[in-house]
Amino acid sequence: MALEKLRNVWESILDPILESLSGVKPSTVTWVALPIGILGGLAILVAPNDSYGANLLFGGGILILFAMALDGLDGPLARKYGNISRWGDYLDHTFDRLLDAIWIICIAGSVFVGDLTLGMTAAWLTLLGSYMGTQAQAVAGTRNYRGFSRADRTILMIVAIFLSGAFIHFGVEDFGTFPGILDHVSINPLSMIVVISAFGGLWTFLVRFLQAKSEISRIDKDDPLPQPSRESEQE
Repeated sequence: MALEKLRNVWESILDPILESLSGVKPSTVTWVALPIGILGGLAILVAPNDSYGANLLFGGGILILFAMALDGLDGPLARKYGNISRWGDYLDHTFDRLLDAIWIICIAGSVFVGDLTLGMTAAWLTLLGSYMGTQAQAVAGTRNYRGFSRADRTILMIVAIFLSGAFIHFGVEDFGTFPGILDHVSINPLSMIVVISAFGGLWTFLVRFLQAKSEISRIDKDDPLPQPSRESEQE
């Protein structure tokens, strides 16, 4: 949520880049970001726990960072040149959800976490939190950005990726294991971001659900939907 407040600042410094992309369709930028983001996730998934793996983590982090930069570019590009479309918005949200799930699952499946079940759970909860925002927009007409936003989560993830690479080079060991059912998972920056994503997704779901309930109930009260008459029900 904190980084969402910087959206206007981000768009204000993009003008030179947007000027150079005047002939590029926003959807092209969206499509280019997808394979770059996938490659970033795969680099983390296959990275071994050695110096070569550390370099793969750095490379994967850079690719994910680049994909995020492109993701933050297509919207301003569309608005600047009057290319806003429903399809572009739909495509952007779809690819965002795909990359969110891919990144979490790739991190969880890597040797640094080693628990795909945890990754699938974290990805599902993350998507559930995102779904509440887009569904609120579909029903109430206003986007709900409350909770643990995608920008916050992704920035923390990128920091965790680079920290993990640095820890390998400097010989920093894992910090024990998680308690309870996660006692087989080592505590390190990458495993922490998977756990944070899981709890953040759950918290975001609850916060957005309650907020949407309040807003939608108010709309229902002020402008109720047409109700079928009893005659229509009998027919």
